[in-house]
Amino acid sequence: MKYRSEIDGLRAVAVVPVILFHAGFSVFGGGFVGVDVFFVISGYLITAILLAEIEGGTFSIEKFYERRARRILPALFLVMAACVPFAWLWMIPEQLRDFGRSLVAVVFFVSNFLFWREEGGYFAAAAELKPLLHTWSLAVEEQYYLFAPLSLAVLWRFGRRRVFWLVVATAVASLLATEWGWRYAPRANFYLPQFRIWELLAGSICGFLASGRAPRPNQALSLAGLALIVFAILYYDSSTPFPSLYALAPVVGTALILLFAHKGTFVARLLSARVFVGIGLISYSAYLWHQPLFAFARIRSMGEPPAWLMLALAGVSLVLAYLSWRFVEQPFRRRPIPLMPSRRAVFAASAVAAVPFVAFGLYASITQGIPSRLANPELGSRQAYLLATVLPNVLGNKCYAGSSLQDADERGQLCPIFEPKDPKLRILIIGDSHSYTILPAFTEIGKENAVYRMGLGSCPPINGASVRGGVFDDGVCPELARRQLDLVKKGGFDVVVLAARWTLYPIGKDNHFMLSREGDSYYPSRASSQETFATLLPQTVQDYLDLGVAVVVVDQMPEQLVLPQKILQQAALLGVGTALTEERFEAEIWQTSPTIEEEDGRQAYVQGIFGQLKGEKLWVLSFDEVFKRDGRYVWGDRNGSFYMDRDHLSGYGGTLLEPAMTEVFAEISRRLRGPEGGL
Repeated sequence: MKYRSEIDGLRAVAVVPVILFHAGFSVFGGGFVGVDVFFVISGYLITAILLAEIEGGTFSIEKFYERRARRILPALFLVMAACVPFAWLWMIPEQLRDFGRSLVAVVFFVSNFLFWREEGGYFAAAAELKPLLHTWSLAVEEQYYLFAPLSLAVLWRFGRRRVFWLVVATAVASLLATEWGWRYAPRANFYLPQFRIWELLAGSICGFLASGRAPRPNQALSLAGLALIVFAILYYDSSTPFPSLYALAPVVGTALILLFAHKGTFVARLLSARVFVGIGLISYSAYLWHQPLFAFARIRSMGEPPAWLMLALAGVSLVLAYLSWRFVEQPFRRRPIPLMPSRRAVFAASAVAAVPFVAFGLYASITQGIPSRLANPELGSRQAYLLATVLPNVLGNKCYAGSSLQDADERGQLCPIFEPKDPKLRILIIGDSHSYTILPAFTEIGKENAVYRMGLGSCPPINGASVRGGVFDDGVCPELARRQLDLVKKGGFDVVVLAARWTLYPIGKDNHFMLSREGDSYYPSRASSQETFATLLPQTVQDYLDLGVAVVVVDQMPEQLVLPQKILQQAALLGVGTALTEERFEAEIWQTSPTIEEEDGRQAYVQGIFGQLKGEKLWVLSFDEVFKRDGRYVWGDRNGSFYMDRDHLSGYGGTLLEPAMTEVFAEISRRLRGPEGGL
């Protein structure tokens, strides 16, 4: 196949936005589409080469896999080896356990399946701490290469035309699957090959169309292709449903460049510039190096690394990429290697080199992150206490039904939290997982009042609303809301408390957890989700007020920018726990907490709806003052963390609400019982 410098330039257009996106620069919010560009290029090049070999009678499956081994493995193994010592030194046990599993998965090119099964999505904060997360795309490519050459060779006897249309049909089926997948199986849709294969097959289609034909340069179509890619890079972000039909922009754009950006076109001249070609030549190594550099920088820092450091590391990734391209990639691909003179030697050496990674990975996984390496006499009881503050407080009660509960019979059951003799009030707390984290605030209240909870994680206490793209099937949340309302209708409760992560549902998260009215067949947009929230939440409050009970709506707690557990664990791991003064520790907490202005702005829509709620026996409670420190909503103090994660209160945080909650319920009790003490 004739060398095309513009394809190397296109690789640069793909890899640089990916690197800057992972570095955290918002202007490249759609930089992740660079991976899709790579998929199309790979499908095109491999198909063009295979077609030439099959039609020329020189195809060999062993030769094909030897080329893949020489191309992929040396640089990959180098980067993996470089990660191990930093993982040993800087990772907390949970992180090292997951890193070990990823080492094994990368060796067998199944890391996409591993990351699909692990907690947190590609755009989640925890993903930023995974040094080998980016290898999911290599796994998808290698899974494609596992069957593509053999399939092409076997099916070729049916004729080129039939094979071509089979490729087209498979690509269309995969595209339809991904349009379904982003709505109903978003994590699988992102990582698994059946939802991604159409992008590689789009490249294959280009390979078929270009094979055996003279180049057909076209100024307009090649410019349109480049424009589509740039548009996706600049205008897409983590909220864009992806992959989906939106992925057609970078995929079709890449296809247009491959087919029409030939010599003589402006796009070909642009992409053939030395700077683009130079970066394109080292793009594979650059892609390998950037994620480990960024991940370890974030792991090593207690807060988010500054922008200047991430930009510098982006530059370092290019330097390391050149060195590994020059001294690792090129020698293994083009020069005779004395220790690997034959094809069999290449395969044997690859297997031998993989063994240490598998062994270390299994050891790290089996030992749960090798905690013995953290033995440090300087780390004392204070560190252990601080780390314990991120845990929830279950109040000795085991009937909490969270979103992770597997037993369907226990989901959403009525849970007695406090049951004193002859209670003054009977209080029912309903809502998602946030309604659980406020339970410690009812400890004093529970001495004289009966307190119950009924809820499910990710199910807001809103009657008639389905949560689309959430944890449960569409009908689970509205059915739970009906049972909650029916329970109150039967009597026996004086106060209903509604608590939830309110900001999640009208806006959603990456186009999931969106609200629609029960029974609606369409997938909600952000606008329709907000309309549903604005209509059904006030109606839900009125439904309960009409039953004669008092209603308390608990405002959402401020959401945090960082994972407190990660910062506390990192402080202990790096040995700064005892050396870190309480003043410096609180200063670090303050620095990593959101400002009041940005958090209030994020919650402004929900606050506007709360302001419209009216009722004689209605209370809307906000605990924002508990978290305010010098213009920020802090996630902790010198005694530990108020949060388990970014939005759920820890047991320690829940107790901070107790004084204010007790005072409010004393007022509610007086209002409901009257001066004579009767209801």
